[in-house]
Amino acid sequence: MKFVAGIDLGGTAVNYTLVSAEEEFLIQGLCEHPARAKEGPSVCMTQIEEGLQIALQRTGVPFRDVVAVGLDTPGPASAKGVFSRRGSTNFAHTDWSGFDVRSALERRLGLPVTYLNDGNAGALWGHFSLFGASSGSTSVSAIIGTGLGGGIIVDDRVVKGSRGFGAELGHVLIPYTRIAGLEGALPVCNCGREGDLESLCSLTAILNTLLPHFLRKFPNHELAKLNDLPRAAKLVRGLAEKSDPMCLEIFRIQAQALGLFFDIMINTFDPDALIVGGGAIETGPAFRHWFIEQIRGAMPQQREEQASIPIHIMPNGDCAGARGAAVDALAYARERGLVETMLSRPGVMD
Repeated sequence: MKFVAGIDLGGTAVNYTLVSAEEEFLIQGLCEHPARAKEGPSVCMTQIEEGLQIALQRTGVPFRDVVAVGLDTPGPASAKGVFSRRGSTNFAHTDWSGFDVRSALERRLGLPVTYLNDGNAGALWGHFSLFGASSGSTSVSAIIGTGLGGGIIVDDRVVKGSRGFGAELGHVLIPYTRIAGLEGALPVCNCGREGDLESLCSLTAILNTLLPHFLRKFPNHELAKLNDLPRAAKLVRGLAEKSDPMCLEIFRIQAQALGLFFDIMINTFDPDALIVGGGAIETGPAFRHWFIEQIRGAMPQQREEQASIPIHIMPNGDCAGARGAAVDALAYARERGLVETMLSRPGVMD
């Protein structure tokens, strides 16, 4: 039996998965190894290879039975896995500037390597878990983290764009002045854009815009007493789950921003499904339900047919990147005859 590996390279850790030609995932949960990205690509590439060997030992699969590897990383990078010459957001070492991470890993492993940015990899896994590999379906995923990632899958294929910057969903401008409660706030993204999705829907947005805005309205709030805004921003989600009025308002605005964004996507792609992942839904069932209902309620009036488009929660959140990278590599292996079996049954193959 032949297998493909999925590798999710982050700033401090690498996560691995392994999938068979029959779409069965051999690793449940996280399988992590230190990334040491801060020490530059020469050290980090060694760590990636060592971690893969450990993951293979864990599953009992010999290296010779791996026919392809899928890799995902944070960007900005080209569609072929070449980091921007300005460097990667998460990899500060100067040697990462303009580094061809896909080709470097391919040479080191002696195996074909496919590449996606981490947002697209997560989106591909969310799509695959709902529809399988060959459904001809379309989905849009928004993943809320430090920034706003995600991706668009059309006819089961990732939208990458000609330069690798397709589906940069966090930088789509939304009509944020329609959101009640934001009067007087100026949401500016780290990229410099005013009023894009990331400027309102991310941990960075809470830190830079939403929490300072609402602390002016709630000067006696317990978070105002911390005098530590970064720490306070990380506590907002937990307090919102406990029905704190101010923190619920912050997440209501994030849901409203997502609703406006999804409306744009619905009228552009007419997708089969919308998928939400990240911090806002890594919560209890009651809060997740409330958040999804807030998103749905924020969408402008739609046609009856459009209103039936479902909003799903991203499955396997911590492992979505590695699994999406593996799905991408499996498609590559099938197209080139590296694996013989081709199944298209839907659902999460656990």
